[in-house]
Amino acid sequence: MEETFQTVKDIIVDSLSCDEEDVTLEARLAEDLNADSLDAVELMMAIEDAFGIEVPDEAAQDMKTVKSIVAYVDEHKA
Repeated sequence: MEETFQTVKDIIVDSLSCDEEDVTLEARLAEDLNADSLDAVELMMAIEDAFGIEVPDEAAQDMKTVKSIVAYVDEHKA
């Protein structure tokens, strides 16, 4: 999980142009990291590319925190 978190954190910092220290497992994408719907779509595409997985729209909509993204990736990556 730690390795996945670090990769997801790097992607979030790059995609959302936010401070690295703001990206914690408890951070909420919209409320804490100021991600809008377009940011969320771009973030999911970057995560799909980085981990070689597909994130269905329904699953992506349920990912509100960094922890939920990390958990999904850990569950679905090869």
